[in-house]
Amino acid sequence: MVAMDLKSEIKKLMDKRSVLEAEMNAIIERLCQPGGPGLSGNLVDSEGFPRSDIDIPVVRADRNRLAGLRNDHTDITEKISQNIELLHAARLAPKCSTAVAGDVAGSNMHDISSSNGGVSISEMDVDVSRPFAMVDEITEESPAAEDGLQLGDQIVKFGNVEYGDNLLPRLASEAQMNQGHPVPMVVMRQGTSINLTVTPRTWQGRGLLGCNFRIL
Repeated sequence: MVAMDLKSEIKKLMDKRSVLEAEMNAIIERLCQPGGPGLSGNLVDSEGFPRSDIDIPVVRADRNRLAGLRNDHTDITEKISQNIELLHAARLAPKCSTAVAGDVAGSNMHDISSSNGGVSISEMDVDVSRPFAMVDEITEESPAAEDGLQLGDQIVKFGNVEYGDNLLPRLASEAQMNQGHPVPMVVMRQGTSINLTVTPRTWQGRGLLGCNFRIL
């Protein structure tokens, strides 16, 4: 029961995080549209007067909302990580005799699935750690290349982005929000899990990373 409750809570948190990310992406798109002020651009002109080409109260409200959403996103991500750790601990714990009626002797919680057809703990582990994208194009001297990313790397985690829905917008948002700041990554390279740190940044080429992710 504990494991099933944890899986249910993780799914609820992931759904909630997806909703936050959708709103964050919408705000970022508004702020970063052509002629927009961006996430941190000046709201005054070269003479120090309020810019007349933007709605300053709306921009300030969007930026404040985005800051709050970021904090909520961080909190939810931490809760997801904590629950996943608890789920792993439950998987490794000795089997409770009352866990599932009719268990075969010697089985453990790793094999338990919910009675209503839910996924097993091992399946949940796959969902939260499986590669979701592959680097199928990378430009020389780009931020991605300089920071160690290689063609064919399979992305397991990029900052707060893991396997789930709306991956391309989430990846773009994560890069935009962390421009100039190192983003931890986990990639699978020739069957080996590798930890990297990539810093999205402006350079002479296109985009903030200089590579292309193909969703798997």
